[in-house]
Amino acid sequence: MMRDAAISFPMLGDLTLNFPASFTFNLFGHEFTIYLYGIVMAIAFLAAVFYASRKAPKLGIKSDDIFSLVLWVLPIAIVGCRIYYVISEWDRYKDNLIDIFKIWEGGIAMYGGTIAGALTIVVWSHFKKIPIGATLDVGGSALILGQVIGRWANFVNREAFGYQTDVFCRMGLTRPGEETVHVHPTFLYESLWNLVGFLIINFYWYRKDHRKYDGQIFIFYVFWYGTGRAMVEGLRTDSLYIPGTNIRTSQLVAACSAVIALIILLVNIKRPHKPTFASVQAAEAAADSAPDNAEAAAAEATGAEAAAAEASEEAGAGSTASESAPGGDSNE
Repeated sequence: MMRDAAISFPMLGDLTLNFPASFTFNLFGHEFTIYLYGIVMAIAFLAAVFYASRKAPKLGIKSDDIFSLVLWVLPIAIVGCRIYYVISEWDRYKDNLIDIFKIWEGGIAMYGGTIAGALTIVVWSHFKKIPIGATLDVGGSALILGQVIGRWANFVNREAFGYQTDVFCRMGLTRPGEETVHVHPTFLYESLWNLVGFLIINFYWYRKDHRKYDGQIFIFYVFWYGTGRAMVEGLRTDSLYIPGTNIRTSQLVAACSAVIALIILLVNIKRPHKPTFASVQAAEAAADSAPDNAEAAAAEATGAEAAAAEASEEAGAGSTASESAPGGDSNE
């Protein structure tokens, strides 16, 4: 982390950004610090929740249910992020267990939050009697949008960058009094990769007839995110490692999950599937409205018959009156 460094991108010419990573102000005699990292993450979270609430009805889930789900997922996902990080850095915490709870000092891992959030969705869906796959589809599509935006929190914090490089899209970091160091902007790589994945989900998978079964979008998300993360993680300098090995924890998890997800997607191409939750909901709604429609049609038919009978009676009465009228004398 290099929060005091100026940021530059040689490919953009002489453009240099040197904004503070945090702002401090006094309010009612107390000093408060606001971190840009937190602001960006809050924007990412709100965008993901809003998107999920808009897309949920397409999958047969009420928007209000999404807000209810978030109240459970958010705190549990944060705990999952911390647990994942602590396990990966156990040598750092084993002799200072109280430090495990000092999350404000930093130390979270995205994959821990993803796993904890997914498990929360499984339990929540069971109690709400909503297919797990449908809920995971909403969660996966919203999560990847949050990750597109959230990776820029690493940018404002000057962290999670890669090895030194001379690649054309390199990022320069210049600390006061030091020479510029050019590194891989891994936050940018991952953000752009996730953006492509989000566009595929939004404009392909959510279109009618492209999603064949509940859970398909989430499985695609796992494949897409895992593939990108496995590639980008190899460039980072702050990776977490499996204790006692040179294996990057997140790279291994990402690669394995991507391979498993791809196999599931391919196997399910030709297999028959149960109707999606959305299609079942639509069929039930149509069945519930059928009696009302039949009653309305019957009432309309009865009304038409009554009107026809009334018109017939009026026509008969007019004919009788015409026959009984006196005729004129033609002899003068």
